[in-house]
Amino acid sequence: MTNPITIGVSSCLLGEKVRYDGGHKHDRYITDTLGRFFSFFPVCPEVGCGLPVPREAMRLEGNPAEPRLVTNRTRIDLTEKMMDFCRKKVEELEQEDLCGFIFKKDSPSSGLFRVKVYGAAIPVKSGRGMFADAVVKRFPLLPVEEEGRLCDMEIRENFIERIFAYRRWKDFVSGGSGLGGLVEFHTCHKLQIMGHSPEIYREMGGMVASGKGIDRSDLLIRYGELFMKSFSLQATVKKNCNVLYHIMGYFKKSITPAEKVELLKIIDSYHERLIPLIVPVTLLKHYIGKYGQEYLGKQTYLQPHPLELMLRNHV
Repeated sequence: MTNPITIGVSSCLLGEKVRYDGGHKHDRYITDTLGRFFSFFPVCPEVGCGLPVPREAMRLEGNPAEPRLVTNRTRIDLTEKMMDFCRKKVEELEQEDLCGFIFKKDSPSSGLFRVKVYGAAIPVKSGRGMFADAVVKRFPLLPVEEEGRLCDMEIRENFIERIFAYRRWKDFVSGGSGLGGLVEFHTCHKLQIMGHSPEIYREMGGMVASGKGIDRSDLLIRYGELFMKSFSLQATVKKNCNVLYHIMGYFKKSITPAEKVELLKIIDSYHERLIPLIVPVTLLKHYIGKYGQEYLGKQTYLQPHPLELMLRNHV
């Protein structure tokens, strides 16, 4: 049975009043929509390291690569206090089986991208929150994102797709399957990986083909790194069309001429961004059932995440 999916989330995004001003940043998409499919592990680094609510605002200063965490008014250096918390928290997270993490943007502790780092001149938006940095370094394969960027539908789809892919990979690894199991896993993910990176797919295929000569532990580490790297690359309309045409090739001896014309027209409409990806995928799933394409029916590309999330319904 598949393990439940748990993701880390900055506590304020869940409605917890932990921010420096005593407020929160409740994100309804996270709690109301993603909450139907994920369980949450909330983290507020500031409260976790012992700071009160409310509290004085703080910011990152100095070298963006190794910034200090300093309070704005009283100039108290909280760097070591926060770093100690980060070291202990990532150890705790090892036991939580996380499949993703959503961070609060712009936060000096939790911001993932372009956090302001103050120096002698104008602040540079090149830093990363200290806790977010610790998580990324400790869990390099973990899908991570900021809540603000999830408003972009393509980024949202990619992030959630990575979460479900990571869950499947972790379940496979914990299952203890041998090389035969890895071949089957790879085969089921073939089209999904191709939709993100044909180049990485070819590299992974070669690795699996020569798997008998590689230690199982090393093979799983290398495969897992490439597997998650492929999904970190954005699937594009062009790459999706290549996959759709590839799937269509399996029906060349079965679909009728009228069905072929219809399918080509639908794929072309998707290519022109007139319809969403869900339309050609749904039609192909219909043909898979109609013509008994068992191989295609096992492809994760056809439904990499729950339909209820409607991630392929945008143009």
